[in-house]
Amino acid sequence: MNKKVTFRTFDEYKENTTKPIDSFCGKWDFLSNFSNAEVTYEDVTYPTLEHAFQAAKTLVPNERKMILLARTPGRAKRLGKTVTLRKNWNRLRLRIMEGLLRQKFRQYTDDYFKLMHTAGRDLIEGNHWNDTYWGICKGKGKNHLGKLLMKIRDERFPWGHIK
Repeated sequence: MNKKVTFRTFDEYKENTTKPIDSFCGKWDFLSNFSNAEVTYEDVTYPTLEHAFQAAKTLVPNERKMILLARTPGRAKRLGKTVTLRKNWNRLRLRIMEGLLRQKFRQYTDDYFKLMHTAGRDLIEGNHWNDTYWGICKGKGKNHLGKLLMKIRDERFPWGHIK
C-alpha cells in the first residue's frame, strides 16, 4: 500500500510552471499505472494499478489469478490482451479506471501529495506505443488517463498551483 506522506521529499515536485507533464516516467512515474502502488479490486490486492485494471477485463477467475501473479505490470498488460473480455468492457473501462485511480491517489499518501503538486498543469499520457485512447501518440489521442488524473486532482485541489 502507499506509505504515509514524508514531507521532506516533495520539494522536487514543486515547480512554478504551467508547462504540461507529457510523459509519466522519471520524476513523474508515480502517475503511471505501472508504478509500485498496490490497489484492491473486488477483494483482491494487486501489486500495481495495471495488474488490477487488466484483471478487471475478465470475469474468469483463473485468468484474473494469472494476471495477479504476473511478475511485472508489462506482463500483466500483455496477459490482459489474451483474456476472455467481459461483456460491456468498453462501456465499463473508464469507470473502473477512475475507481482504481481514486484508490491509488487516496488522500494523505505520498502519491496523493505528489499529484496535488501537479496542480495547474495538464497531464498527458504521452507514449510511443500508439495508445490513443488512454494517452496521446504523435500528437493524436483522447488522453483519458491524463483527463481522469486531472479530474481527481482538481476535485481535491480546485484552487490551483501549489506555491
